[in-house]
Amino acid sequence: MKTALLVIDVQMALAQEDAAGAERSCPQAEDNIAALLEAFRSAGQTVVHIHHHGTDPDDPFHPDAPGSEVQPVAAPAPGEPVVVKTGSSGFVGTSLLDTLQAADIERVVLCGATANHCVESTTRSASDLGYQPVYAADAVWTYGITGPDGVSHPAEQIHSVTMATLEGEIAAVKPTRDILAG
Repeated sequence: MKTALLVIDVQMALAQEDAAGAERSCPQAEDNIAALLEAFRSAGQTVVHIHHHGTDPDDPFHPDAPGSEVQPVAAPAPGEPVVVKTGSSGFVGTSLLDTLQAADIERVVLCGATANHCVESTTRSASDLGYQPVYAADAVWTYGITGPDGVSHPAEQIHSVTMATLEGEIAAVKPTRDILAG
């Protein structure tokens, strides 16, 4: 089965959040993303990079902001497609579907940030479009959030709930070691 790796929003705005001390899940995510990239590249499999560009000039992901730059660990190699999105799903308003169809991709492995936003949205879209998504459980991360009710939710809890929601019905949720062994 032809498989593509989708590397989602591994950009400097998130490294800036980390540097500012934001509570985050999965500190090993970048190492696992690097391992997935190495394996896919070595096997000659498709790698697609998805980058977020905010439309508000004050957005840290705005294309003119330093936060829109890609983190070195996830820098695209020559020839690897880069899809730019302005919303949460990598499929909406982008060329991602065309890119995957042109490569006859049937399964996608998703990694990057954040677990409960853009990676989850892209995973759900992939499933809805008939792909077999594999959500790389330890190659994604998220941050703690406070809901509209004032209740704070720790990053690890958000990460765990996201995986539980996706597992089975929407995606296969697997650790990097299992993805690499497969």
